[in-house]
Amino acid sequence: MNLHASSLASSLYGRSPHIVIAGGGIAGLTTALSLHAAGFERVTVVEAAAAIRPVGAGLNLMPNAVRELDALGLLDALEAGALRTRELRYYHRSGGLISREPRGLGAGYRWPQLSVHRAHLQQVLAGAVRARLGAAALVTGVRVTGVEPLPDGRPRLRLEHRSGAVRGRASLEPDVLVGADGIRSAVRAALHPGEGGPPWNGMLVWRGVSRMPARAVGSFMLIAGDDRQKAVVYPMGRPTGPGREVLVNWALARPAEPGRGEGSGIGSGSVSGSGAEFACGDERLRGDWDRSVPVETFLRHYEGWEFDGVSVPDVLRAADSAHEYPMVDREPLDRWTHGRTTLVGDAAHAMYPTGSNGATQAVVDARALAHALARHDDPAEGLAAYESARRPAMTALQRANRRLGPEVVINLAHERAPHGFTDIHDVFPAEELAAVAGRYAATGAFDPETVNQGSPYEVPLPAIG
Repeated sequence: MNLHASSLASSLYGRSPHIVIAGGGIAGLTTALSLHAAGFERVTVVEAAAAIRPVGAGLNLMPNAVRELDALGLLDALEAGALRTRELRYYHRSGGLISREPRGLGAGYRWPQLSVHRAHLQQVLAGAVRARLGAAALVTGVRVTGVEPLPDGRPRLRLEHRSGAVRGRASLEPDVLVGADGIRSAVRAALHPGEGGPPWNGMLVWRGVSRMPARAVGSFMLIAGDDRQKAVVYPMGRPTGPGREVLVNWALARPAEPGRGEGSGIGSGSVSGSGAEFACGDERLRGDWDRSVPVETFLRHYEGWEFDGVSVPDVLRAADSAHEYPMVDREPLDRWTHGRTTLVGDAAHAMYPTGSNGATQAVVDARALAHALARHDDPAEGLAAYESARRPAMTALQRANRRLGPEVVINLAHERAPHGFTDIHDVFPAEELAAVAGRYAATGAFDPETVNQGSPYEVPLPAIG
């Protein structure tokens, strides 16, 4: 326990408030650790799953998120199962190189960019929560099913407990509630009734993890395609074993085919950045991370895709499994906070998977929230300050991702040279490429100059009289 931070929180609140976090994913676990570091002692994370299991695929953590995880003392444990991302390359589907950008330390940041399996990140976070806050702070098999405000602004939660076939219900009245329960957040639904499900833009996404010889996947992150379909491939660990193999993350996107809804529950649609609702035969599939499909379902669309020695079909054939889901996000909200209840991560601002900002911004949310609560006597004022600092930037980032963020260069290259090119500078002036990346970084406040100033979320030490 940070005794200085604990003293500050106690002096502000008189006693440490009970803070409940709905959701034990990246946003929820990082929020718990951030609150603990800021001196809050009574923090409980409730997670609907029966256990914290290693699931999901890979993700990239931008330097601004790595900075915050470093401030929480987690960088060494995280890097033990991650890879420092040193270069990002954009390719036209014909194989032409559009641009190559240094990343992390090579781009002038004080912190690296990390490619990591989601399961490893979640295990590091969950282990730290149990070690620092105690095993009882992370409760699995409990789902928040409803929230109603009390006259003093505190929330009353309706909880559902699950243990095998046995179910029970209870209610709880914490001092503060943080909704970190993802894109289909029950907390968000309670705050914004009638919003409905996440809107689908007509695109399907396939994700998976492969294990391959390091020489077959290079040392860079690649994003390739045209205005219709794209592929993202990158290694996310150091070579291991006698075969010098690495874990490789891949993600693919293309429009759903006409008639695709039959049997699959997915409707058809064309590419759109508007966030408009598309037909979907089974509403439950929107935002579903666990719909397993054979690789052969989509492999044919990527035959012949090879970029500087990295064969996308070979990567796909090496996968143990693949998962399909519709590309969905959430409409930006004009309000995250109601009294002593607020939202973080995807529950607040789910966005299209562009620019490596989903997990990154969830981490930053968590740190900003804990900092704001520690700086205000009234929890409601602290939550309002957190929202004021974070919501405008996240709304801008959600909208930028609907415009494809930095990946728009692929669409522009295809538009200007649909059959490929010999020299990208015949298609793009160098300064135009740099401007696209620069604008996106500035939108999310993760440009090197801003990040290198250090974390703005450290709780200050109390004055010594």
